[in-house]
Amino acid sequence: MLLNFINWNVDPVMFHIGNFGLRYYSLGFLFAFLLGYFIFYKMFTREKVATSYLDSLVLWMFVAVLVGARLGHCLFYEPGYFCTAEHWPEIFLPFNLQTGQFTGYQGLASHGAAIAILITLWIYCRKYKMNFWWLFDRLVIVVALGGAFIRLGNLFNSEIYGVETSLPWGFIFERNGETVPKHPTQLYEALSYLIIFVVCYIIYCKKNGKLHNGRLFGWWLVALFGMRFLIEFVKEEQVDFEKGMTLDMGQWLSVPFILGGIVLVVLSHKGILKEGIFTEGHKLKK
Repeated sequence: MLLNFINWNVDPVMFHIGNFGLRYYSLGFLFAFLLGYFIFYKMFTREKVATSYLDSLVLWMFVAVLVGARLGHCLFYEPGYFCTAEHWPEIFLPFNLQTGQFTGYQGLASHGAAIAILITLWIYCRKYKMNFWWLFDRLVIVVALGGAFIRLGNLFNSEIYGVETSLPWGFIFERNGETVPKHPTQLYEALSYLIIFVVCYIIYCKKNGKLHNGRLFGWWLVALFGMRFLIEFVKEEQVDFEKGMTLDMGQWLSVPFILGGIVLVVLSHKGILKEGIFTEGHKLKK
């Protein structure tokens, strides 16, 4: 009967050069940023916005995603370990201080990245006098695509998968010593995010970039974190304290984003969110 399932035993490292190994996860992360930059460049060109804004924007987003995702995991999922005098430096250091063993930055949380992106973009928009809602309506399109690549990277890492299943597309993650098929929740999320990207980009193109500020961002929040909320029901607990919880940490963290998306859609329909690309007092770059 196990022949109906998928035996997954892929090496997470794509190739080695000496002691350096390039992981599929890292490659997907970098490719997401490169493709996102290309799509964003086309958006800015279509709407006659100076593409020089992109250089600083990409750098800000890169730092925000890495720092936010790392802090999100450490503070939301393992505060008992990282919020101690012995281990808090490991939030930033890629090795165990007691053993000296290289661990890499194991543990990244998408909710932490989302919060960091929100805060960073708010600061960025204040600095460059750009309309926060206009920028986010376009940023979330590429974020959805990036999320799909990240979840595929999780699949190659044989991590963040689901509970046992009898469905024929169940994966047996042999590298983790699994002997029964589990839900490939990484693929569920990757496919969901890819569909959200396609739908959002089609809407953007059909309207030729003429969107009501905040509306696409609002629906995106509802769709993406709504799917995340549902998929969590078939996902294994990531940390011990989630055992026995009706809703896991990922679901509790998704609820504010879903509610926030609903509020944004309502505000956009009521015409409360300011339209336009820039705010007053900006100096347009050439």
